[in-house]
Amino acid sequence: QVQLVESGGGLVQPGGSLRLSCAASGFTFSRYAMSWYRQAPGKERKLVARISSTGGSTNYADSVKGRFTISRDNTKNTVLLQMNSLKPEDTAVYYCNAINYYLNQDYWGQGAQVTVSS
Repeated sequence: QVQLVESGGGLVQPGGSLRLSCAASGFTFSRYAMSWYRQAPGKERKLVARISSTGGSTNYADSVKGRFTISRDNTKNTVLLQMNSLKPEDTAVYYCNAINYYLNQDYWGQGAQVTVSS
Protein backbone atom coordinates (compact mmCIF):
# COMPACT_ATOMS: atom_id res chain seq x y z
CA GLN A 1 0.00 0.00 0.00
CA VAL A 2 1.43 3.33 -1.07
CA GLN A 3 1.66 5.89 1.67
CA LEU A 4 2.99 9.40 1.94
CA VAL A 5 2.70 10.75 5.45
CA GLU A 6 3.49 14.37 6.20
CA SER A 7 4.52 15.57 9.62
CA GLY A 8 5.97 18.65 11.23
CA GLY A 9 3.21 21.11 10.49
CA GLY A 10 1.85 23.50 13.04
CA LEU A 11 1.70 27.10 14.14
CA VAL A 12 4.71 29.34 13.85
CA GLN A 13 5.29 33.07 14.17
CA PRO A 14 6.30 35.22 11.21
CA GLY A 15 10.02 35.01 10.70
CA GLY A 16 10.16 31.61 12.31
CA SER A 17 11.13 28.25 10.91
CA LEU A 18 9.48 24.92 10.48
CA ARG A 19 10.54 21.63 8.97
CA LEU A 20 8.11 19.35 7.20
CA SER A 21 8.83 15.69 6.73
CA CYS A 22 7.27 13.19 4.38
CA ALA A 23 7.69 9.49 5.00
CA ALA A 24 7.13 7.30 1.95
CA SER A 25 6.37 3.62 1.73
CA GLY A 26 4.89 1.11 -0.67
CA PHE A 27 6.88 2.11 -3.75
CA THR A 28 10.45 2.47 -4.93
CA PHE A 29 11.16 5.86 -3.47
CA SER A 30 14.47 6.39 -5.24
CA ARG A 31 12.79 6.21 -8.64
CA TYR A 32 10.44 9.09 -7.93
CA ALA A 33 10.92 12.80 -8.01
CA MET A 34 9.47 14.32 -4.86
CA SER A 35 7.65 17.59 -4.48
CA TRP A 36 5.94 19.77 -1.97
CA TYR A 37 2.78 21.56 -2.97
CA ARG A 38 0.63 23.87 -0.94
CA GLN A 39 -2.91 25.06 -1.05
CA ALA A 40 -4.12 28.13 0.76
CA PRO A 41 -7.82 28.71 1.45
CA GLY A 42 -9.62 29.75 -1.71
CA LYS A 43 -6.58 29.17 -3.91
CA GLU A 44 -5.36 26.46 -6.24
CA ARG A 45 -2.76 23.94 -5.22
CA LYS A 46 0.66 25.11 -6.35
CA LEU A 47 4.11 23.62 -6.56
CA VAL A 48 6.43 24.83 -3.82
CA ALA A 49 9.56 22.77 -4.43
CA ARG A 50 10.69 19.71 -6.31
CA ILE A 51 13.70 17.46 -6.04
CA SER A 52 14.85 14.88 -8.57
CA SER A 53 14.90 11.19 -7.80
CA THR A 54 18.60 11.24 -6.98
CA GLY A 55 18.52 14.59 -5.24
CA GLY A 56 20.76 16.02 -7.93
CA SER A 57 18.52 18.90 -8.87
CA THR A 58 15.89 21.06 -7.23
CA ASN A 59 13.52 23.79 -8.20
CA TYR A 60 11.42 26.22 -6.21
CA ALA A 61 8.54 28.55 -6.64
CA ASP A 62 9.70 32.15 -6.81
CA SER A 63 7.71 32.94 -3.69
CA VAL A 64 9.81 30.61 -1.54
CA LYS A 65 13.18 30.73 -3.25
CA GLY A 66 15.93 31.53 -0.80
CA ARG A 67 13.75 30.68 2.18
CA PHE A 68 12.78 27.04 1.66
CA THR A 69 15.01 24.06 1.04
CA ILE A 70 13.89 20.67 -0.17
CA SER A 71 16.02 17.61 0.48
CA ARG A 72 15.68 13.86 0.48
CA ASP A 73 17.24 10.81 2.02
CA ASN A 74 16.79 7.79 -0.20
CA THR A 75 18.06 5.49 2.53
CA LYS A 76 15.22 6.57 4.78
CA ASN A 77 12.54 7.13 2.14
CA THR A 78 11.95 10.64 3.35
CA VAL A 79 11.75 14.08 1.85
CA LEU A 80 12.07 17.24 3.89
CA LEU A 81 11.07 20.84 3.44
CA GLN A 82 12.98 23.26 5.61
CA MET A 83 11.05 26.50 5.80
CA ASN A 84 12.77 29.60 7.11
CA SER A 85 11.75 33.23 7.38
CA LEU A 86 8.13 32.21 7.26
CA LYS A 87 5.50 34.72 6.24
CA PRO A 88 1.75 34.77 6.84
CA GLU A 89 1.25 34.13 3.13
CA ASP A 90 2.98 30.78 3.58
CA THR A 91 -0.05 29.61 5.51
CA ALA A 92 -1.50 26.63 3.69
CA VAL A 93 -1.94 22.91 3.69
CA TYR A 94 1.29 21.40 2.45
CA TYR A 95 1.16 18.20 0.44
CA CYS A 96 3.87 15.71 -0.32
CA ASN A 97 3.89 14.36 -3.87
CA ALA A 98 5.83 11.56 -5.53
CA ILE A 99 6.02 11.23 -9.29
CA ASN A 100 7.63 8.81 -11.68
CA TYR A 101 7.73 10.55 -15.04
CA TYR A 102 8.47 7.42 -17.03
CA LEU A 103 5.60 5.46 -15.52
CA ASN A 104 3.38 8.53 -15.50
CA GLN A 105 2.17 7.83 -12.02
CA ASP A 106 2.12 9.90 -8.90
CA TYR A 107 1.02 9.74 -5.30
CA TRP A 108 -0.17 12.28 -2.77
CA GLY A 109 -0.06 12.61 0.95
CA GLN A 110 -2.97 13.82 3.03
CA GLY A 111 -1.42 17.17 3.80
CA ALA A 112 -0.09 19.03 6.79
CA GLN A 113 -1.37 22.37 8.00
CA VAL A 114 1.14 25.18 8.34
CA THR A 115 -0.09 28.37 9.93
CA VAL A 116 2.11 31.44 10.15
CA SER A 117 0.60 33.95 12.51
CA SER A 118 1.32 36.13 15.50
